[in-house]
Amino acid sequence: MIPSDLLLRPATRAELPAVLALLADEDTAVDPASVVVTEAYERAFADIEADPRNEMLVLTAGGPVLGCLQITYIPGLGRAGAERALVEAVRIRPDRRGGGLGRELLERAAARARDRGCALVQLTSDKRRTDAHRFYTSLGYAPSHEGFKLSLGPAADRPRPEAGHTGARHA
Repeated sequence: MIPSDLLLRPATRAELPAVLALLADEDTAVDPASVVVTEAYERAFADIEADPRNEMLVLTAGGPVLGCLQITYIPGLGRAGAERALVEAVRIRPDRRGGGLGRELLERAAARARDRGCALVQLTSDKRRTDAHRFYTSLGYAPSHEGFKLSLGPAADRPRPEAGHTGARHA
């Protein structure tokens, strides 16, 4: 059952432990009070908050965080120069699954992207998550591409770019 006061909105700093708890384990409820919010998490959250092309969104209904996802709006030259929305870190609390909250979360995120003028919403999902793939397909997502990742090692080993510096080189 969908609560009548259900909201999808940007996460607050106070909700960071709840978001991290959702991301910590997909199948087991993790108590947000047990989550250690490191300096790296604080920095990443602050960066997301400060970036107009990023949103860490939470699903709430007058109480604790029920779900979350991150949307990154990507400008591009394809699709007539329209933005696309990349959805990641999709989670619903394990004890609240099966009641339509995941569908609401993704439908509201797609509406948010549409209202912003995005031409499409894309997401990736681990190949082993066949139940998730069926769920995404039921929402109209098509398995249109094969994705690849390249691990660059622990983030702590890499220097952070200076503000405004993308690392790109121009000839």
